[in-house]
Amino acid sequence: MVIHHYKHNRVSKDQRGFTLIEMMIVVAIIGILAAIAYPSYQSYVIKTKRADMMTEMQNIASTIESRKLAQGSYSNALRTGLTGNYPQQGTALYNVTVETIVAPVSPPPDPLPPLGPLTSKWIITATPITGTQMANDGRMTLNYVGVKCRVIKTVNTCGTDGEWNK
Repeated sequence: MVIHHYKHNRVSKDQRGFTLIEMMIVVAIIGILAAIAYPSYQSYVIKTKRADMMTEMQNIASTIESRKLAQGSYSNALRTGLTGNYPQQGTALYNVTVETIVAPVSPPPDPLPPLGPLTSKWIITATPITGTQMANDGRMTLNYVGVKCRVIKTVNTCGTDGEWNK
């Protein structure tokens, strides 16, 4: 007499995988989290790039003043190498200019006045370059007394603290 042993094709509970429904739930949760997180991340990146540009503008202001101390007076030569596109390495996001303030204006008029001789009253302007991530973020200014402004269309936010970076 021959005894046949039949193997059962059952899978033990320890070897069971994920069901399609479980995988779909996980994918949906990841999608929801990404939809919430990505805009916040983009906002953070833009705010960081804006803060980096304001730091560059403060560096430019310091350079202008240190050059003035070295030369003994203000002159157009103080602007040499300080204007143009920033950041200087990587993708340029802003065009920076240094102008003379003729009358106390805050923010600067639109369009900006032509460059004149540099005096003790100056303003540094960073204008976003069209077609970049910062294009709709508004123009930033820093003047000789340390007032920082951010102008978006007709809305002007100025101060000496961080209100321009909101």
